[in-house]
Amino acid sequence: MAKQTTHQTRPNPEKSPRRQPTASGEKDAAVNRNAGHNYFLLEKFEAGVVLTGTEVKSVRTGKANLKDAYGLVKDDELWLLNCHISPYEHGSYSNHAVLRTRKLLVHKEEIRKLIGKTQQKGLTLIPTRMYLKNGKVKIELALARGKQQWDKRETERRRTADREAREAIARGRKQG
Repeated sequence: MAKQTTHQTRPNPEKSPRRQPTASGEKDAAVNRNAGHNYFLLEKFEAGVVLTGTEVKSVRTGKANLKDAYGLVKDDELWLLNCHISPYEHGSYSNHAVLRTRKLLVHKEEIRKLIGKTQQKGLTLIPTRMYLKNGKVKIELALARGKQQWDKRETERRRTADREAREAIARGRKQG
């Protein structure tokens, strides 16, 4: 009878420290910072994106821009327009078009809800961030209403007042 040996297993090693944080899913690939300034973000939801191979590689290196992008419901499908994904630097003749229209993947029920909401006056779909989740590229879309100039000024005033109050409290703690 053969002698049984005990096999010792090592815990899963940490991800390679040399790997980029965007590629490992620790950091967002793209963030639309202007979205919160220019729009009231009412409701957020997640959608998958149909991309080509070179687009995925560019997103992993963080070469995506959501600044002028928006979502559109057309023929019971959700589309992402004006999302800029730079060409992959090691790509060849098969590199992707930079500003092509990309299909978003969501459930039919969500699309039906969005059709009703986006047809309301003043509501639109704005991508707020692009990130990797379990190796797949995802986009966080927000149902948004545009801000007027006075709304933006009011938000800035409120933010400034809050910051000054926090600083005054911190100064009071240091002195006391």
